[in-house]
Amino acid sequence: MRLFVGLPLPHMARESLASLQSGAPGARWVAPKNLHLTLRFIGDVDNGQAEDIDLALASIRSPAFQLTLVGVGHFGSGRRMRALWAGVERSQPLDHIHEKVESAVVRAGLPPEGRKFTPHVTLARFKRGAASKVGPYLEANNGFSLAPFQIQSFALFQSHLSHAGADYQILTTYPLD
Repeated sequence: MRLFVGLPLPHMARESLASLQSGAPGARWVAPKNLHLTLRFIGDVDNGQAEDIDLALASIRSPAFQLTLVGVGHFGSGRRMRALWAGVERSQPLDHIHEKVESAVVRAGLPPEGRKFTPHVTLARFKRGAASKVGPYLEANNGFSLAPFQIQSFALFQSHLSHAGADYQILTTYPLD
């Protein structure tokens, strides 16, 4: 099974983000129900590893916190642009829960994440060479901001890949204090 750990977003945040999902040629928009903030991508694991990860995540104790979404941006450039995203304002509580999740996943037997944590909410993906003329989209939406909202849990997600795109299912939710 293909897993990741993330922050589910409240309905109102997903609705606001969905309003940004138009006007970028070649974009494959993420379904609003799938919008989330990834804390740690895990990848394919067997049932035993999934149980170990679940146990490790269940031991995390961390306070609830406010999250603020601000601006839009992209990964990659030119014809190699891979994704459009909504920005997330960095905060000590967000970094803290990310570090706790990373530590728990490593304790469960997975190698440490090699990439730097760049908090974002993916809005769209591009097929290789499909991104073009997204400058106007970025200009039009760079002023995006959403009032802070409360994050009261994080979750273990399973990703189901198909020809229609990915679909995410929450397997377990872990409350924050």
